[in-house]
Amino acid sequence: MPCTSATRQGQSLAERMAQVKAALRRLETALGQGGVKLVIAPNGAVAFVGWKDRDDITDVCAFRTLSAENSGALRMAVVRAEAFSGRKVNVNAVAAGFHSHDGGRTWSKH
Repeated sequence: MPCTSATRQGQSLAERMAQVKAALRRLETALGQGGVKLVIAPNGAVAFVGWKDRDDITDVCAFRTLSAENSGALRMAVVRAEAFSGRKVNVNAVAAGFHSHDGGRTWSKH
């Protein structure tokens, strides 16, 4: 899982994997409760607004992982975001790494 590559000094891979798993479960809960929202860029990239306890996990990595897990909370967040924005998530933009560092106000590939 690419989310696990950002280990902290002295942190084992197993510890990082557990940290990532816990952060993704918190994100799922927050998505389900409405505390975190998904936004969609004009090109179809995604970002999570309001996700504070991310433990160095990028929006793109979280989105890919939750998508692969077929997360119900993520599916519902995508439906809401697509309806609100009037555009669809573009998996090619997500795969290309387009992302936002400011909750969806600006987007870049770097």
